[in-house]
Parts: sequence; structure tokens; C-alpha cells
Amino acid sequence: MNQVTTTGNATLIVYDGKPLLAADPWFGDEDPAYFGSWVLSHRIPRALKDDILKCEYIWFSHGHPDHLNPVTIERFKGQKILLPDHVNGRILKDLQPGGYDLTVLPDRKWVQLTDKVKVQCITTRIQDSILLIDSCGSLFINTNDAGTRDCTRYIRSIASHYERSYLLALSGYGDADMINFFDEQGHFLTPRAARKPSVGGQLTNLAKAAGARTVIPFSAFHQYQRTDSMWAEAYTTPMDAFEKGLSPDVGFIPAFSTVDCRDGSWTTHAPEAITVVPKAPEEFGDNWSDALEAADVKKIEAYFARKDPVQDYFGFVNFRVGGRDHAIRMRGPRERGISFAVPRGSLMTCIDYRIFDDLLIGNYVKTTLHGGVRSLQEGGFNYYVAKYGDNGLAETDAELRAYLAEYRRRAGFDYIVSALEDKSRDFVMRFAAQDSRLYKLAKSIYVKMR
Repeated sequence: MNQVTTTGNATLIVYDGKPLLAADPWFGDEDPAYFGSWVLSHRIPRALKDDILKCEYIWFSHGHPDHLNPVTIERFKGQKILLPDHVNGRILKDLQPGGYDLTVLPDRKWVQLTDKVKVQCITTRIQDSILLIDSCGSLFINTNDAGTRDCTRYIRSIASHYERSYLLALSGYGDADMINFFDEQGHFLTPRAARKPSVGGQLTNLAKAAGARTVIPFSAFHQYQRTDSMWAEAYTTPMDAFEKGLSPDVGFIPAFSTVDCRDGSWTTHAPEAITVVPKAPEEFGDNWSDALEAADVKKIEAYFARKDPVQDYFGFVNFRVGGRDHAIRMRGPRERGISFAVPRGSLMTCIDYRIFDDLLIGNYVKTTLHGGVRSLQEGGFNYYVAKYGDNGLAETDAELRAYLAEYRRRAGFDYIVSALEDKSRDFVMRFAAQDSRLYKLAKSIYVKMR
């Protein structure tokens, strides 16, 4: 029996006669993520949980708690944990004191797990990673939340040698990033997710870029349970959206399916949908009336002081906590900044543990952009604070140069191509609104050129 099964949010199980490898196992029907904001949309069947616990190997792509959950991982202390070779190795460093059996996989090299199953891990500069799985000559391309930046052509060159290739990738309307934005007058800004962009179209583009013949919906099966984030449930992606708009020349296998790696046949199981019981933020240590203490403000100032690119681009980052504003002054233009309305508990946890991204994904934090700032990508805020800074342990200009140089070395020519693509995309987005004809035309050309 050589099979691959998908379950949970972004969990897959590889079988070679018995359970062999589980990727990103998050028991989100028991262990919430993002300070209680996220739980799974569907329950993981008990039999599959048991299989995950029997796997010889556990692989984690990155440190977000809907992939590597700090509670769920406690169940895996008797198993061999495989980690990507992320620059600066934060996950490895964090897990080493916990008594886990840890192995770092070499970057972009096949590792034989059994005579029929081999894996290859590819790290990305955003501190996520991709797992290629070859089981009986079938290729599974697990990009989870990573995308294929800096490795698109590399993956496609590998996929070209396989008759059966499957892409498992984050897709959806877009609520898995911060969408809780307000203008400076306090009006909520309707997110792009409200327009319900074609998810099948997304998957088509991703599959063709990676050279995959078939897609399996993945990394998109969460829902909200905190009373201050449940509003975002309206922007989550329903099951019937993943196939809509999919190109007829791309195969489709529904979520929560098992693929026979020998012949490509598959079956789908129907896990129980979870009905959420709303929970107050206080259950997760967040009281919106709690104020910052003087020592808290000093910690926040010290946290941002080392992040050189953010200091240079922005004039301030403001935190409204307990009804009071605390502006952290920076070196950029004074009017250019970001305000976060956030409860003290989760804010200070993210500052203390350097997990700022967890605030941006839970969607209970209210964000206001100032001075012409259009998104959290502007000035590289989310990259320099969360991806490179917290997760990659690269904050100062010197640290960032060394960090990006190593990823550039690993990626080779793909890195240069991705940089050019980023510049072209930024240029188009500056002059064309998303979903406009110009934007769609430019995007279609971009996909064909990859």
C-alpha cells in the first residue's frame, strides 16, 4: 500500500505499507491557533490521527501555529522530526531544548526514506518550505503556504519527468492574511476576498507554473471562533469554490482524499464539519481593556529598534492598547506609518516570543495605514518584521544582506528571475487595481512567462 492522504488544514500522510510520514500535522479540532482565533473547518478522523501518531517521520514546513502548533507537537516526541534547512535555523533552535529527535534535511537534495519513497525539501526566503514527495513514481508537490518563489523553474524541471504529479498549495479568497483594515476615518475597508476571486483560476496558474498535472485543495481549511474575529468567517473559502474556474487541462482531486501512488486512482472521505462555539478573547488571555505598562512599551521599542529597513521607511508604528495610543517613532517620513488596535495579552506574547505574524493572521487586530501606505507589504513591513526578522533572525541591514545572499546562492538564476517578476508585478499593481482588465492581462502574461 503506497498512498498519500490529505486531511486537516495542510496535513498529508504518506503510507508505505504503514504510516511513514506526516507533513504539518495540526490537530486543529483540539488545539486552536493564533491565540484561539483559528480552528479546523473539519474534524480529523480518529483513524487518521492514530496514523499520524504512528508515522516514523514528522515534517514541518514553517513555524505558523496552523502548521507547527506548540500544543500538537508535544504528541510527537517519540518520532523523528524532519526540518527544513532554514537560514539561521530558528525552528531547530526553538525545538532543541524540548527533547525532540530532530533532523535537518539538506536543501534541494533527495533523501530516501524507504526503497519506494524519497523526499526533497526546498527552503524559501520567507522562512517557509516545500516538500517534494516521490512515492512509487508519483510526485506530490507540497508547497503549503510557501508558493514557488525562487524555485519555480527548478520544481517544473523535476515535475517534467513524472506522468503523475500533484500540487498541494494554499489557495482561496484570501482571508489567511490580514484583512482587518480601516481607513483613517475609522471605516472598514472591504477586502478583496469579498469579490470571491476565482480559486480554480489560482490553482490553474500555480499548477502550470510548477508543472503539475493535478491539483488537490490544501492549506485552506480553517474557521474562526473568537468573538472578535468571527466576522472574518464571511471571507473564508467554501468547498465548492476550489474547482470553479479550473482549466480543463488540469486534473482535480477533492480535499480530504487518498491517492494510490501506483496507479493514480483516488477516493475521498467526508470528515465531519465542525460547528464552532464562539469563545471570548479572555479565554485566550486577551482583554481589550488591559493597558500597556511602561516596561511593555520599552520592550516594543527595543523590538522595532533593530529592524533597520522598517526604521528607515516608516515614521511610526502605533499600538492602540486599552484605548491608549503608543507611537513608536522611526526614522522615515513622519506621516508614513501603521496603527494596530490590539489587546495587550497577545501583543506582548508576540513581542516576547518574536512571532508578530501571529497577530496579522488571526484577524482580530484592527489595522490602519497612514501617509499613503497601501498595504503591509509596502516598505517590506511584513517581511522585515515577521518573515526575515522574527522567523529568519535577520533584522539589521548587515544581517539581512547575509541572509538574502544565502538564499540567492541556493536559488541561483531562479532568484534573479523572481526579483524581476516582483518588480514587474509591483509596477503593474501601482497603476492597475486588482481584478481590473489591465491587472488580469498582466497577470496572465506573467504566468505564461514563468
